[in-house]
Amino acid sequence: MASENVYVEHCKGVNGLDKVILREIRGSSAEVYLDGGQVTSWKNEFREQLLFLSSKATFKPPNAIRGGIQICFPQFGTIGSLEQHGFARNRLWSVDRDPPPFPANTSHRAFVDLILRHSEEEVKIWPHRYECRLRVALGPGGDLMLTSRIRNTNTDGKSFTFTFAYHTYFSVTDISEVRVEGLETLDYLDNLKNRERFTEQGDALTFESEVSVDFHKQAYPFSWSF
Repeated sequence: MASENVYVEHCKGVNGLDKVILREIRGSSAEVYLDGGQVTSWKNEFREQLLFLSSKATFKPPNAIRGGIQICFPQFGTIGSLEQHGFARNRLWSVDRDPPPFPANTSHRAFVDLILRHSEEEVKIWPHRYECRLRVALGPGGDLMLTSRIRNTNTDGKSFTFTFAYHTYFSVTDISEVRVEGLETLDYLDNLKNRERFTEQGDALTFESEVSVDFHKQAYPFSWSF
């Protein structure tokens, strides 16, 4: 498919799967596959890859693409009755040609809107109807921004609960140089110690060995695994 403009290109990727390439004039770029609604590449203006993609990634639906930024919905992790990280990362998303208004940002000209709706097969394992919208935007400075919206479309008016995550695989050259700040005093569950609860004491989280923890702030948990 031909380019819509210099910033957004709809084309074929690995194994003929549909993808969208976002570009900015300084050289940064991002690639988004409709399979899983998944960002698989994010490069800065120096063409350096900022995301990790496994060499074992098969790009064979319905298997999730290993790496990049996976969309975990309606379940994150294994806490729940669904498969790990839910089914959104295994589904084929569509380009949303008529998205609802997003907060105005005229500096973002490289973006794509995707949408995922419930299927009748899914209703058998998760009895709810929904619309999941995703905007992937690349800013002029190369910043990548993902914005998601979940809408309940149940015809009976029943509410539902879900968990959601951007499961991001960053490309890291030296793990000893990585620091995660802003987590001090937060509680976390250590997955390597039978999910025992601890409180972060340091001013920054560093990595000297394998780490798999779920931090909790109010009702919004987030995880780190290295």
